Amino acid sequence: MSLETPDKIRNLQRKLYCKAKAEPAFRFYILYDKICREDILLRAYTLARANAGAPGVDGMTVGQIEAAGVDAWLAGLREDLVSKTYQPDPVRRVMIPKPGGGERPLGIPTIRDRVVQAAAKIVLEPIFEAGFEDGAYGYRPRRSAIDAVKETHRLLCRGYTDVVDADLSKYFDTIPHADLLRSVARRVLDRNVLRLIKLWLQVPVEERDGDGKRHMRGGKSNTRGTPQGGVASPLLSVIYMNRFLKHWRLTGRGEVFHAHVISYADDFVILSRGHAEEALTWTRAVMTKLGLTLNEAKTSVKNARREGFDFLGYTLGPRHLPNGGRWYLGASPSKKSVQRVKVKIGELLVPGNKGAWDEVRGRLNRVLRGWSAYFSYGALASAYETVDQHVYDRTRHFLRQRHKVQGRGADQFSREYVYGELAVRCLRRERSRSSPWALR
Repeated sequence: MSLETPDKIRNLQRKLYCKAKAEPAFRFYILYDKICREDILLRAYTLARANAGAPGVDGMTVGQIEAAGVDAWLAGLREDLVSKTYQPDPVRRVMIPKPGGGERPLGIPTIRDRVVQAAAKIVLEPIFEAGFEDGAYGYRPRRSAIDAVKETHRLLCRGYTDVVDADLSKYFDTIPHADLLRSVARRVLDRNVLRLIKLWLQVPVEERDGDGKRHMRGGKSNTRGTPQGGVASPLLSVIYMNRFLKHWRLTGRGEVFHAHVISYADDFVILSRGHAEEALTWTRAVMTKLGLTLNEAKTSVKNARREGFDFLGYTLGPRHLPNGGRWYLGASPSKKSVQRVKVKIGELLVPGNKGAWDEVRGRLNRVLRGWSAYFSYGALASAYETVDQHVYDRTRHFLRQRHKVQGRGADQFSREYVYGELAVRCLRRERSRSSPWALR
């Protein structure tokens, strides 16, 4: 199944976007029939299939669906939607470790619900995309976290160095349903679409205790939160955060505080020229009105000319050229980001990993390529050299134990042996051009 958007669907999205862009006050009344279209449901299934993911509470997998017949399965789903008898299944909740410690709840809908949410997103995203503020970068087409980092760095270099480094406390879990639905209804008034969104917001959450016993939480009594892991949740989170960004613009805060806001979901920074404290006070009050809370432990005001701050895995702030050179405002992978990839490498190259070396090497290379693809902006040499040395040390140790070699194994597992000639050439190139890691 091709991941390229079919022309018919692309034309629909373009028309919806252009209408929403040309008439900001226009409200769409008839959209549900488009979510139910056979080609859109097939496209939604293709996307859900490509994203893979674990099964939901029903245990249904893509393999089982395709064994029974995709066309028949989609026809049954479409019939439920058209007859308005569709009801989402409970969301299976799992806890995943957070990079900074602790755990984050992840909701896993069934494939059936993922497909319907993806179909709704196909139709709704171009409408809301037309009205999102320029400072919003999270979960948007053709925008990425790297774009947000680059814009932040550009503004710093233009003199916006008084920074509010902000973070919202449990943003996805605290979005008020009533206010979120009102935000959606400012552009979409199709009651059947609003009903779908409300169903997803109020779906019960299934948790299992240590004994495997099921517990249901939430449901219709729940009035806050959109489960992380749902296909529609990222779009809904951007829609609600856009209320803050739009209010910032309409009240002229950018001019008052001589500032810009760069937002990526619940992580955002305010870059100001001398008014960071006032901007933080105003932001705190507005977030309270929106039913949200700043994480005070992770929110601070900094002078980026004197100290760095972390944003989306990067550290931005003062740096010095090598050998005591002049200082400049730069961006580089944060120490936490370097430590995280080192932990991932260590978890992979453990003595208990008995997999074939080709398989281990392939998994290691995927981790390293993904890391270096994201951290490809700014001053990279120091971070790349640190990770490079760690990869070599851990790989040599891993191979030494596997082959029962005495000593440090530097002679048997030299850099040329570990990396191979192709990677050695990469190591001699400028680090920012390509990944320096490619084990042989």
